[in-house]
Amino acid sequence: MPVTLTIRDETMTGEVYHEMPLEFPSEQVTVRELIRSRVYEEVQNFNRQSDADTFQGLVQPTDTEKVLNGKRNSYKLQKHRQLDWKEQFEKATEAFDRNGFFILVGDRQAESLEEVVTIRPETNVSFVKLTMLVGG
Repeated sequence: MPVTLTIRDETMTGEVYHEMPLEFPSEQVTVRELIRSRVYEEVQNFNRQSDADTFQGLVQPTDTEKVLNGKRNSYKLQKHRQLDWKEQFEKATEAFDRNGFFILVGDRQAESLEEVVTIRPETNVSFVKLTMLVGG
């Protein structure tokens, strides 16, 4: 039976700045599947917009610039093109492995891509992206 989970993007201080519902075929999913579903939806949403030049997503696509004055996790393309969700997924799993972001399931940090998450109505999943400090 399909289940829906709303994932959140949060700052290090716990401020939620983006939410997205994702549907899964069962209650048991791996962290890898969470990331894959999220990235797939982000890329599909962007690719459906024929004139969009700003991608909002977990990881930065190739040949884009980070938008500094705007939504978090936004990247400007030189010109609109279709993004490849598999390429974005590979970048996202690499970023997870090197601690570019972490995932909180409830109040516990997910430690591996193969870790299993059980989705229940009360399950909270948050993606927290680490940012580099300037001049520090």
